[in-house]
Amino acid sequence: MKINLRKTGNSRGLLISAPMLAACEITDEVELTIEEGGLIVAPVKPAREGWLDHYDPANDKAIWPESSNLSSVTQ
Repeated sequence: MKINLRKTGNSRGLLISAPMLAACEITDEVELTIEEGGLIVAPVKPAREGWLDHYDPANDKAIWPESSNLSSVTQ
């Protein structure tokens, strides 16, 4: 899709249509990067998203078994 840039002060901006924003799940913030001479506009993912997707409590082992800081919670 070809669109015109709009002048905003000393910068340029572009308008992205609502259907395109929805298709990319973009809300208020984007991550903007430069790749191969072009701009990549991507939705911002929440911090730590997906960190626990593969977590299995059955395989959880104490990192510091001698630590007693959680003993009152587990009893």
